Formats: sequence, structure tokens, C-alpha cells
Amino acid sequence: QVQLVESGGGLVQAGGSLRLSCAASGRTFSVYAMAWFRQAPGKEREFVAAITWRGGSTIYADSMKGRFTISRDNAKNTAGLQMNSLRPEDTAVYYCAADRTIRGLSRERGMYAYWGQGTQVTVSS
Repeated sequence: QVQLVESGGGLVQAGGSLRLSCAASGRTFSVYAMAWFRQAPGKEREFVAAITWRGGSTIYADSMKGRFTISRDNAKNTAGLQMNSLRPEDTAVYYCAADRTIRGLSRERGMYAYWGQGTQVTVSS
């Protein structure tokens, strides 16, 4: 099993940047596929980005392409999400997720067994 803890959220002006981190416990973190999702008030949790367990491949939701970058450091048991050119519509609680059964990449939240508690990101206009 793995436990996930997000950090790095906060308040930022539109056009600004934030970097989220996800710290994972457990010795086998390196074999887990990782992803970031987000949930705005009154909306369903949506996919943001995902990365393979080796970090060699990534995918993004269309609205995040070119602005967000997902990464991971298996030696440090961490995953990150660099968010640039933030918009007010990016305001949400951001969650990291992990699963060891995914082969490759997945946008489906139901595929991820482990979730963090979330970190709030607020973008002011």
C-alpha cells in the first residue's frame, strides 16, 4: 500500500505559477502509476495529468497541455505538478492518486486505488 500527502497549494493571481508536491510512503512507490485530479465546487473530480511508473510517458487533459507538467522522483518517493499560466477556472482542490495495477497511463479516476487528502488551489482574477 501507499499513502499520499499533497502540499504546495495556495492563492495565486491569474497568470501565476504554483508547484504541487505529492509525498508517498511505502517502499514500492516506484511501481505505482501516478496522476493528478482536481475537483472544483459543485463539479465532479476531473483528470489533470498522469505519469507512468518509470516516468517515461505522460498525458494531460486538453486544457492543461502546455501549462502543466507532471513529474516524479522515485528515489525521493515524490510526484509533482508544475502549474503555469494559471487561470481562475483552475481553482479547485487538487488530488494526487496512485495505483500499481495500471499498465501505462489512465485518465480514469476509478482506476486509482490510492488518493491523497487534497490541496486547495485558488486563482484570483
